[in-house]
Amino acid sequence: MFSKFHSRKGFTLIELMIVVVIIGILAALAIPRFMQATVKSKQSEAKGILKQIYTMERTYRQENGAYLACADAAALVAIGVEIPATAIYTYSVATAGNGFTATSIANLDDDATVDTWTIDDTGLLQCTIDDVTT
Repeated sequence: MFSKFHSRKGFTLIELMIVVVIIGILAALAIPRFMQATVKSKQSEAKGILKQIYTMERTYRQENGAYLACADAAALVAIGVEIPATAIYTYSVATAGNGFTATSIANLDDDATVDTWTIDDTGLLQCTIDDVTT
């Protein structure tokens, strides 16, 4: 009447442990890549706004004969650049002679090093201090 073989339902402890180990390995590979991708997206904010500042400073100089120094986001409105309230970086523009340097600064990973990007009047955009690799 009763069969010697019972149908097994569910998983054994070994099977569950193997699944947990596989998920752990996948997470160990995915989390650093995810963190790197989020930092790159944050840095793209700085690049985009600095390029906008470069364009608007050049336009301002054509109209007024000189570049405009801007100490903060509120001063950038004078050249037509509005920094969103959700911006991660802080922006400023320094002038010297017939040139300017726009700078963006942010602490992306809550350490002592800040991520710093600059663009100058020649259009050279560069990361002077990389918060992620230092």
